[in-house]
Amino acid sequence: QVQMVESGGGLVQAGGSLRLSCAASGFTVSMYVMSWYRQAPGKERELVAGISSGGRTTKYVNSVKGRFTISRDNGKKTVSLQMNRLKPEDTAVYYCNTKLRGDWATGGTDYWGQGTQVTVSS
Repeated sequence: QVQMVESGGGLVQAGGSLRLSCAASGFTVSMYVMSWYRQAPGKERELVAGISSGGRTTKYVNSVKGRFTISRDNGKKTVSLQMNRLKPEDTAVYYCNTKLRGDWATGGTDYWGQGTQVTVSS
């Protein structure tokens, strides 16, 4: 079955960096768009970044552009999120996601990892 396990979260001071990793299994990772979402307390889950199946195309929410970088290693079945110049408003649980789609359409079933907590102190 589809499984995704996130790691790399933690507590960091504002301006610091963290690298999140998502280890995927149970599906052909190289065929699908992969994404990172986050959910802060009291807020809806939001899309942070996405990457195409081959890794050539990436998309970011405006608030993280220039600070976060999404990447993937299809051979290792991993997706990463490098987060630099972190801000307190980046504090959230971060989730790895796939819809098992090769395109950027928003429909379909969402598959989630268990999430990893990122806390940025001011």
